[in-house]
Amino acid sequence: MSAEAAVFYLFAAVTVASGAVVVLARSLIYSAFALLFTFFGVAGLYVLLGADFLAATQLLIYVGGILVLLLFGVMLTHKLYDLDLRSEVTQFLPGIIVATGLILILASPVRWPLDLRGLMFRTQWAVGAGRPPAATTAEIGQLFMGRYLLPFEAASILLLVALMGAAMIVRRRKDA
Repeated sequence: MSAEAAVFYLFAAVTVASGAVVVLARSLIYSAFALLFTFFGVAGLYVLLGADFLAATQLLIYVGGILVLLLFGVMLTHKLYDLDLRSEVTQFLPGIIVATGLILILASPVRWPLDLRGLMFRTQWAVGAGRPPAATTAEIGQLFMGRYLLPFEAASILLLVALMGAAMIVRRRKDA
C-alpha cells in the first residue's frame, strides 16, 4: 500500500468515525466537537484530490464559521436557559438494518433478483492519466475576477440582501 493510499484511508476513517459520533452521541457538545473532526477529514480528502481551494473553503467556512457559531450558540444557550442538552438516539436498530441493506446492494458482487448486483462493481469508472497536483486557487481567482465576474457579484449581492432580510426579520421593534 502506498503512502498516499494510507493517508486516504486515515482521512476516510476519521471522517466516517467522527460522522458516526455526530449521529450517535447523546451530548450535543460531543456531537459538535465530532463534527469538527468530520470537517477536518473532508478537508484532508479535498487536499488529497488536489482541490486546495475547496479544502481552504471547507476549513474557513465550515470549521471557522458554522461550527464555531454552532458551538457558541449551544454553549451560550445552555448557560442562559439551563437546558439539558442531550439528544436521544431513536430507531437505532431500523437505521442499522437500512444502512446494512444499502451497503449490501451497492457493494455486493452477487447478482440480485432485480439485477442490482453491486452497483460499485458494475459501474465502469473512468480512469485517466493522473496529473500532478497543482495549485488551483490562482486559476479560480482569475476566473472569478474575469470571465465569471458578473455571476460572482450577483451572487454576493443576493447573499447580502438575504443577510439584511434576516436581520430585519429578527430585529425587535420598540413599538411591539
